[in-house]
Amino acid sequence: MSARMPAHALDAVAQKWCALAERRRAHFLELYDSGRWKHYYYSEEQFLYRMREAIRMTQRWSEIAPAMDEVAPGQEQSLAKSLRRTAA
Repeated sequence: MSARMPAHALDAVAQKWCALAERRRAHFLELYDSGRWKHYYYSEEQFLYRMREAIRMTQRWSEIAPAMDEVAPGQEQSLAKSLRRTAA
């Protein structure tokens, strides 16, 4: 029988994934601004596809794991209940 991780531990993991997605998005934007993307991608279309994907992932992780300072005080209870998800 497997033990379940406490909710706060899962929240911390989700926050780390969110931070990683944000760093990846920032990296793509920096590549675009500097023009260095040309060294790593064959075409602008291929690069833009990857950049849009990084932006979508950042937005999705922000929905899954909103920063605690973005949560209104009254929403903490409802957020805690909504974060208790199962695989079912």
